[in-house]
Amino acid sequence: MKAMKPKVLFVAHMLRGHVLVFHLPYMKWFQEQGYEVHLCSCNDTGKPVTEVPCCDRFFDLPFQRSPFGRQNVQVYREIKKLVDAEDYALIHCHTPVGGMVGRLAARGARKRGTRVLYTAHGFHFFTGAPLKNWLLFYPAERFLARFTDLLITINREDEARARRFPARKTARINGIGVDLSRFDSQADRAAVRAELGIAPDAPVVICVGEHSARKNHETVLRACAGEKDVRVLFGGVGEREESLKTLARELGMAERTHFLGFRPDVPALLQASDVFLFPSLQEGLPMAQMEAMAAGLPCLVSNVRGNADLIGPMDGGLLRAPMDAEGFAQDLRFLLEHPEVRREMGERNRRVIREYSLDAVLQQMAALYREELEAKG
Repeated sequence: MKAMKPKVLFVAHMLRGHVLVFHLPYMKWFQEQGYEVHLCSCNDTGKPVTEVPCCDRFFDLPFQRSPFGRQNVQVYREIKKLVDAEDYALIHCHTPVGGMVGRLAARGARKRGTRVLYTAHGFHFFTGAPLKNWLLFYPAERFLARFTDLLITINREDEARARRFPARKTARINGIGVDLSRFDSQADRAAVRAELGIAPDAPVVICVGEHSARKNHETVLRACAGEKDVRVLFGGVGEREESLKTLARELGMAERTHFLGFRPDVPALLQASDVFLFPSLQEGLPMAQMEAMAAGLPCLVSNVRGNADLIGPMDGGLLRAPMDAEGFAQDLRFLLEHPEVRREMGERNRRVIREYSLDAVLQQMAALYREELEAKG
């Protein structure tokens, strides 16, 4: 009789928005080690999904982003039923809602020896966060930590707070890993610019990320408004796109601002640009910034958790308060006037980002997985 494979379960509330972007290499690692990989997530692709890469069984559950969503009660019951029926060696939870329902559902399994991990991709409580975030999310995460064998963080601020929580163990890793192979070949800078109608010698500022309040794209426009030759590239989609287009018109920037939507060729767009400008209000450890570093760009970023973990003043870029459009404008002017500084910062960023590569982070996670599985016995 053929021996059954040991099983692991991944829990994250969005399939397209999280699992397909971040977790497949780690699910693949488990399959390569001989494990059967199960996944609980919500199909947010907009089309039917019967198979997920690197996954043996996919459970499509109606997660809601709000922790108070009524459907999350149903999700909890479904996951608990699944966990009680399967003898999982390890359960790895991601996203706040996935971490909440997954860890609560796994309480009984944990008593039976299942190891329960949670990766915090950026706590919702942080220095400068609204009071409601501290009142809601801080006590919730502290409570849930008691049902966690390993609490993983991705930046220094979160790591310091997690250490005070009652999780059995904490660790910090270098994000979810940048696939540096996507930056191995140099894009045809002139061809990319020609496609966008941008002159070869025009200064180009790029910002990649969801068009949401948290990403603060308005400050990008205001910082670039005074530099009449600068072209601005926005990669991404989101609810604030129309208001950003309105602001670009009001600032007289409509003709030199490019809203590119979702693009699969982000490395080429980055390599065709000169400066990465990223004044976000909140981050965990931003993939957009890490990809800009991999492309060899200097980074003008807000001095918030995550951003400041990756660069320091004149060390790969420059830091400002998120809403300091005038300060960002000064820094942008400085970099445009000093190409040698841009080049030095970009070279530094290419060196540093190797520590955050997908291969490096996969090694970190593999070591943590092995340690937890050995502890299970």
